[in-house]
Amino acid sequence: MSLESFLVYAVTVFIASIVPGPSMLLALTHGMQYGAKRTIVSALGNVSITLLQAAVSIAGLGAILIASEGLFNGIKWAGAAYLVYMGLCIWFSPKMAVSEKPDSHLSSKASLRKMYLQAAFVTAGNPKAIVFFTAIFPQFIDPTAAFIPQFAMLMGSGGIIAFCCFMAYAIGGQNIVILFSKATIAQYINKIIGTTFIGAGIGLAASNK
Repeated sequence: MSLESFLVYAVTVFIASIVPGPSMLLALTHGMQYGAKRTIVSALGNVSITLLQAAVSIAGLGAILIASEGLFNGIKWAGAAYLVYMGLCIWFSPKMAVSEKPDSHLSSKASLRKMYLQAAFVTAGNPKAIVFFTAIFPQFIDPTAAFIPQFAMLMGSGGIIAFCCFMAYAIGGQNIVILFSKATIAQYINKIIGTTFIGAGIGLAASNK
């Protein structure tokens, strides 16, 4: 792959990753709640599923997913239901603790597993990622060169880009905590975030293939 082709691929993946969506909303929320440092665990959950989705597309299952409307919709509805569930949990939870120092009110290490799984489930609930990889990979693969090194480079760089985008939102969430902590909106932040997750779930369920 030429440098020009790689740069086009990197920019394409960056734009697809940085656009606000359920995963980036979760990154923002975790950044606000736990601080950017601990949200690295959530980013790893997001990246691990993203790489799995890329591997699935490479294995040819992406084509099956595109052809099978029932399978596609099943994954999509499961992901939408999980987003709505998360939104309801946040909505009905006690007032979210918003502090200028997110690290000061972190829970035990057991929460790291919860953060990882939340990011993994939210990412896995978006079957369009597999369709995206299935569509984009052939555009940047040289059929005359060895496939494994090319796929490794595409997946590796894609994972790094996804991680950076996730952490950019997490850092942003951590930085706006100060603003929320000094405003009356702080007491309503769980309602706002919960409603946004519910809206994202409904939007995912209502979206077309």
